[in-house]
Amino acid sequence: MGQEIGHQSFSAQERAAFRARLRDETNTLKHWFDERAFDFAEGFTVGLELEAWLIDRDNLPAPRNAEFLTAVADPDVVEELSKFNFEINTPPRALGPGAFAGTEADLTAVWNRCAATGSDMGLRPVAVGILPTVRDEMLQPDWMSDTNRYHALNTELFARRKGEPLHISISGQDTLDYRCDHVMLEAACTSLQAHLKINQEDAPRFYNAGILAAGPLVAASANSPFLYGRSLWQETRIPAFEQATALDGFRDVDGGNVFRVTLGTGYVRHSFLELFLENLSYEDLLPALSDNTARLPHLRLQNGTIWRWVRPILGFDGAGTPHLRIEHRVMPAGPSLPDMVANLALCQGLMLALGKADIPPETLTPFADARANLYACAEHGLNARVRWEGREVDVQALLLDELLPRARQALAEEGVDAAELQACFTETLVPRLRTGRTGAAWQHSFVDCNGMNLQALTERYVELQASGAPVHTWTV
Repeated sequence: MGQEIGHQSFSAQERAAFRARLRDETNTLKHWFDERAFDFAEGFTVGLELEAWLIDRDNLPAPRNAEFLTAVADPDVVEELSKFNFEINTPPRALGPGAFAGTEADLTAVWNRCAATGSDMGLRPVAVGILPTVRDEMLQPDWMSDTNRYHALNTELFARRKGEPLHISISGQDTLDYRCDHVMLEAACTSLQAHLKINQEDAPRFYNAGILAAGPLVAASANSPFLYGRSLWQETRIPAFEQATALDGFRDVDGGNVFRVTLGTGYVRHSFLELFLENLSYEDLLPALSDNTARLPHLRLQNGTIWRWVRPILGFDGAGTPHLRIEHRVMPAGPSLPDMVANLALCQGLMLALGKADIPPETLTPFADARANLYACAEHGLNARVRWEGREVDVQALLLDELLPRARQALAEEGVDAAELQACFTETLVPRLRTGRTGAAWQHSFVDCNGMNLQALTERYVELQASGAPVHTWTV
């Protein structure tokens, strides 16, 4: 959700000044693209962010992130939208030998520290896309984290909606249909966010690869089948997040309304800059002014309130040199730490494989198909049928027969160790996909065997997550 801001309300003068600075900074960014001012590297850098829940001894959300974060005392463990959530950021690593083993070691160390801290407080951390036991009455404004940013975001969104409530409507095995006047449902949708640092000239191809990969990644990693006691999509996070922040954006070339949570309006054609120029078409939700404009704070704040499933990121190193990253946001948190590292490897491997293909795959799969694939995979998981390069295929077979081998080979070519590829692909992803045992499938199996006892489901889930075993080995 980004950095904190100084206050929660904004004057007309502030709004006008913010828009002017946003335009100026976008113009500056254009000059940087023209001058090729971004950091250039021979290889790639990867990283991840993990959003997680705090639960109590009854497996219910515990709104205690402020005291929990104080006790953890780690600058890489930070607050999230609700008091039930927190976020872990792992250090970026060069893509090569030790990248994924090192990331897993980093994540395990901070996760164990969070677990130990939580235990002393009667809390447990859990990484799951949507916590099965969360209920609507728990996700109310009273449980929003105490930051200006989140409260201002909520106020501004509904001001733009002229007070009209959000309409949440998701149909699967069951149906969820209700209205709410706050953005807290967004807090139910915790994710694993993968970062790939790229060079300016590579950015369009790799960004388009991320869009193409979105559907298959959701199918392979689905872990959010239940919301408010209802069985909905395999990855309910996708429609829930989109509807929790529904605000008119602008009209695309076909006249469709582009919302703030979106896969986008199409593939990037020539430059990553196109995405930042498109940001000017959105209203300014958090027009907070900054005195130091060297690192384009207004442009980055605007970008941080547009939640593309594949998002462009402008970053800076310690010396102030700008760089470009792709943030891939479609994957849910959980089920186990090895599963999440394997998902990270699949995501990065697919972006590299598709981004380096001799024939650009975005010329073979229209954007409309890539977008439809995302929603088909979110709804049906590994049972989805997708359109890929002009043919209709089962996404499970597509992953096993084509995409996993290509992702693995792309990572091997970047020097990732054979042992790491064995752990991520042979020992985790392949058996998960062959058995169809994603986190969502496991949760459904538990309910099929034990009934809709979501506290018992959560208890068993937390126990198995703590074991460190990948989800395809879990029993109910």
